[in-house]
Amino acid sequence: MEKIAVLWSKNKYFRPLVIISCLLILFGSTFIPLHAITKNGAFILSSAFPIIAGWFLGLRFGLLFWFLHSVLLMILAQAVGSGMDEFISSGIPSYTVTLLITCGMGRISDLTKILQHEIKEHKRIELELHQYKETLEKHVKERTEDLMRSNEQLKLEMLQNEKANKENLNLQTSLKRVEKMEAVGQLAGGVAHDFNNMLGVILGHAEMGMEQVDQAHPLFADLKEIHAAAIRSADITRQLLAFARKQIVAPKVLDLNQTIEGMLKMLRRLIGENINLVWRPESSLWPVKVDPSQIDQIIANLCVNARDAIAGVGKMTVETGNDALDEEFCRTHPGFVVGEYVRMSVSDNGCGMDEETLAHIFEPFFTTKGVGKGTGLGLATVYGAVKQNEGFINAHSEPGQGTTFTIYLPRHADSAGDSSSEKMVEPGVGGHETILLVEDERTILKMTTTMLQRLGYTVISAATPHEALRLVGEFASEIHLLLTDVVMPEMNGRDLVNNLLPIHPNLRCLFMSGYTSDIIAQQGILEEGVQFIQKPFSKNDLATKVRIVLEKN
Repeated sequence: MEKIAVLWSKNKYFRPLVIISCLLILFGSTFIPLHAITKNGAFILSSAFPIIAGWFLGLRFGLLFWFLHSVLLMILAQAVGSGMDEFISSGIPSYTVTLLITCGMGRISDLTKILQHEIKEHKRIELELHQYKETLEKHVKERTEDLMRSNEQLKLEMLQNEKANKENLNLQTSLKRVEKMEAVGQLAGGVAHDFNNMLGVILGHAEMGMEQVDQAHPLFADLKEIHAAAIRSADITRQLLAFARKQIVAPKVLDLNQTIEGMLKMLRRLIGENINLVWRPESSLWPVKVDPSQIDQIIANLCVNARDAIAGVGKMTVETGNDALDEEFCRTHPGFVVGEYVRMSVSDNGCGMDEETLAHIFEPFFTTKGVGKGTGLGLATVYGAVKQNEGFINAHSEPGQGTTFTIYLPRHADSAGDSSSEKMVEPGVGGHETILLVEDERTILKMTTTMLQRLGYTVISAATPHEALRLVGEFASEIHLLLTDVVMPEMNGRDLVNNLLPIHPNLRCLFMSGYTSDIIAQQGILEEGVQFIQKPFSKNDLATKVRIVLEKN
């Protein structure tokens, strides 16, 4: 009944058909005699309502309406006087046909509804599949894009890791190289210190022997050869000390341009006429604080090294400039520190070097020159001098493309310059003052005493600091100068000075040593006001330095 109510309220064809069917039934049953209808037309015509009901409502409701309609027709037939025999003989076949039509229409209606439902369901599934396909394609696209981004990120991370590993390898290589250089430097410094003491004895006695022997005597030539060999050996030990940063230096504020310009004439004679020396100074160059002798050492060694790399005619360029090293530069140059530096470079268009050679060029005694053509200490000396002044050195070279050495020295903040100056004295001049000499190496003590006495000085010799204190207590006259070794077993030279100053407030002091010591210098840089002479020294060097200290205001 609910389904009939739905059809009645919503289907626009159902109500007119029901009304027409009822009118046909009434018309056929009331006004048309049953016997006047041939071929059972009235029954067939009046059966439209069951057929329509079977079409719209299905087989079960079609049969129900057919049964009710048949009962109604039987009642009407009885009421109008038609005989039951005629109804049965005429109506039953008609109703049978109607029933078959109704059943067929109902079945067709059911199948049609099932088919429509299936088609609707198929469309729904097709729509869901289409939506699912679109969603899936969207997800696949998004996932593909995510995978592509992840792949790019992975590639980037791999490149970064590869770069980091390469930088780490370079840092490890640089660290090993620095550690190796430090170890070699410690060894070289220790050897040079002990060797210097022996050289001092050889050099001093050779000089004093030459003073006592006539130049025409055959022994004089032998002493002269011994003296020359000692000087050459002293130069080697001095270079080793420079490499090991154990050479005592007295830095001054200077302008590199002026210092280098003062060397140009000497450098052109040094490299020869076949090499064109180009000088490119930077205007308004920042000042640096460094020992001038170290600059001479650095420039001379680099220019000699460049000269030897040029076969025949060539070109050499010396250049200066101001540079501010940033983090990016220091990251790609291990060991460099961010800051402002004065740049000094020496370039040549010579034979150049490969990477293997570049890795060893600053090592002592490493050389690519033939036997007897070089000691292998030139670049080692440059390296030590640069490091001692908290600078950096970088070498770039390729076979057949020449070589460039670039040195960075820290900018000195105070541009006022160094106003300190020493009084000029005539070399080798002696005096008559009293000197207290303290040296724990007895051979050097004896030799230095003889040198000073021959220069006219009164000498009080002591092998230990305690002996020196005892002799000072016994000496009634004034002592003008203390000449003492720096490192001694009982007491260092600085402590000895502090013990003597209360007794002799005007006492001047001159330290001597074979290598640097933190007692009088930090990293080999001499403290302000400290006077020092490097072992081994000649009689002339000693005489000059003693007069400078005694006459200093």
